[in-house]
Amino acid sequence: MDLATLQDVIERTYGERDRERGVPSTVAWLAEEVGELAQAVRKGTQAQREHEFADVLAWVASLANQMDVDLTAAVQRYATGCPRCAAIPCACS
Repeated sequence: MDLATLQDVIERTYGERDRERGVPSTVAWLAEEVGELAQAVRKGTQAQREHEFADVLAWVASLANQMDVDLTAAVQRYATGCPRCAAIPCACS
């Protein structure tokens, strides 16, 4: 699934409820999911890590939807590599 499709699915599935919850609560949920991802990275199984990565991406998509941010456009800053030096790998010191 690409980012545009993810944003669309998240919007259709959770958009109304997430907007009612609001941006501050969405940020809190995202932060909680990042914490769960950190724990899964440290101590979890591959399946647990995949689950938590998916949850983090879903909350990022929800937040982006609420903030009217197109994630596909946003990630273009990395299209040529490092956003500062444009090198792959990064050549910044």
